[in-house]
Amino acid sequence: MISMLFFGAIALLLISAAMAPITALGWWAGWFGEEAVPVRLNKTPQVAPERTTQSAPHYLVYLSGIGAITADSVPDEEIKWLAEFERRLTDSFLVRDVFPYNVVGAGLTNERFFSRMWKYIEQLRFKNPSVALGNLINLRNVLQVAVSADPRYGPIYNLGIANAIVESLQRHGYQLSSGIPVTLIGWSGGGQISLGATAFLNGMLRAPIRVISIGGVMADDPGLVSVTHLYHFYGSNDPIQAMGGKLYAGRWPVFKQSVWNRAMTQGKITFTELGPFSHNGKDNYFSWEVRTPEGKTYAETTMDAILDALGSEGLLGHKRVQR
Repeated sequence: MISMLFFGAIALLLISAAMAPITALGWWAGWFGEEAVPVRLNKTPQVAPERTTQSAPHYLVYLSGIGAITADSVPDEEIKWLAEFERRLTDSFLVRDVFPYNVVGAGLTNERFFSRMWKYIEQLRFKNPSVALGNLINLRNVLQVAVSADPRYGPIYNLGIANAIVESLQRHGYQLSSGIPVTLIGWSGGGQISLGATAFLNGMLRAPIRVISIGGVMADDPGLVSVTHLYHFYGSNDPIQAMGGKLYAGRWPVFKQSVWNRAMTQGKITFTELGPFSHNGKDNYFSWEVRTPEGKTYAETTMDAILDALGSEGLLGHKRVQR
């Protein structure tokens, strides 16, 4: 039985690896009934009943890490962090309903072939967040991040995600061509996908796009040409976020004419070390238990760094919550 489970997991991983780029190509070819074109500019926004139809002066779009199953089925630590982050915003609107690990923005439980399996794993993870089968979600989503960073398939995948982001913004009252700034906040793998989507969002929205990476693993993506600024917040004990600088040659200092290094020269990228944060575990970026020497939790430190960065650019007014 153990052998069968092992080989079954290996087979599933191989199938997922093979399907990762095929899904993006299939979407582009129209196999999934989706149009491979940007959102129509004359499309009427579909605003959720509980949301206002009036545009906010600034929009934030959150793209979760590789542990997400759907846009609203993410690890508990992210849910608590996002709730507090949203509470501190005064005049910015936080969009949280985009799933970045599917080219059409649909969650894993909506997949055509494997939805039952993902629903089963979701139920297991709800009972026990550290269940071993949960790693299948991470592995599957990591492959989608690899597709986003791939120069062959990435443009198609990133266009699909950009399309999903624009449709979500419209649902929440965003007016295309209004010039209202948009900031993408990408955690872990969401950092790369945010950067990749920016290559298309700039033209689709006709507005300045900024990217905030929380421990993101990023390639030298062409989206850097279109991004207004990239903020990368990282922990000194987080080797995973540093993998981008090792895996992608365009980020090596020796290639001075790469997109990444030109953006660095232009001052479009800001690196900020938050402290001895790790990618996972109790001392991660969203931890409410571990504190800095100044007495702030790691979750608060991450939050304050993001708000300060945006505030310094005049993008939002925010209120600090006294504890």
